[in-house]
Amino acid sequence: MSDLPALGWGETLASAYRPFDRPDAQPGRVLRADRGVCTVLGPSGVTRASLAGSVLLGAARDPANLPCAGDWVVLRRWPDRRTTVEGVLPRRTALIRRTADKDASGQVLAANMDAVAVVEPMHPAPDDARVERLLALAWESGAEPVIVLSKSDTASDPQAVARQLSSLAPRVRVLAVSVHDGTGVEALREYVTPGRTLALLGRSGAGKSSLVNALAGTDVMGVQEIRRADGKGRHTTAYRSLVLIPGGGAVLDTPGIRGVGLLDTGEGLDKAFADVAALAERCRFGDCRHEDEPGCAVVAALEDGSLSPRRLESWRKLHREVAVESSRRAARLAGLAGPSRRRPRR
Repeated sequence: MSDLPALGWGETLASAYRPFDRPDAQPGRVLRADRGVCTVLGPSGVTRASLAGSVLLGAARDPANLPCAGDWVVLRRWPDRRTTVEGVLPRRTALIRRTADKDASGQVLAANMDAVAVVEPMHPAPDDARVERLLALAWESGAEPVIVLSKSDTASDPQAVARQLSSLAPRVRVLAVSVHDGTGVEALREYVTPGRTLALLGRSGAGKSSLVNALAGTDVMGVQEIRRADGKGRHTTAYRSLVLIPGGGAVLDTPGIRGVGLLDTGEGLDKAFADVAALAERCRFGDCRHEDEPGCAVVAALEDGSLSPRRLESWRKLHREVAVESSRRAARLAGLAGPSRRRPRR
């Protein structure tokens, strides 16, 4: 099976693949997905495969059904030497963000990862609200979140910055990492072992491609220098790609994203704001709005200083966003399931 076991192929996937098993078929993992074409690693090596009609039909129903980097797929070889992706095997985990469309559809950024690293540069300063939003997305994926504070060599006291950010991330490990002096790289490598996949999530210029190169031990992703004016990196990766790491394991490098819309991330949001969610559970009333109701544990935490107004407002903002998008998504799905309307004959 070539390098597939080192990438996570096991009995669960083998069982899901059995109904498709035939002489002209084989499993593979998507390294990169472009418009209608995937680069896939199979038992016989890397191949380019177009999407079969059944896959395109599934994507028409829901764009999230399109294969993406990290997916395990079924390949079929045709007599004319064409190769097609005939199906996507069930995903263990998936990073899904809301698209800009009004119908509240989702876009899969990466699939089948074991851990998601929220990458945030230390310079000029970590953006707390962005980290909270990305953590909600990471928790909702089903994978293990970890925060990577990149470019730690640009901070005078990187460990102090890491400790400060830890207060915003209950139960999440925070790593200060620098590819220039090697700080924290080995700790991050613990998430990339044989059979395991690490996804990197962060804004443009956060240093994700440099982290991939450091983990791979060679330059496999293009990088650009940090701008001297503001210390920000520039956009490098324009596509999602799965990079094999020597010795086993893989890293999913995603494009830098300026904004992330949340989609049905209620559980992920509660985990990202576990401290606020725990306070809300202690309120006297189950439908407490956390404003002026008596016995509100959230307001009490605000008054005694154990909860910051900024964090509460961030929690409220993301909850409002999720509620709106969940309503839109439910309406869209109901419309798809409803009876078709035919125009009357003239």
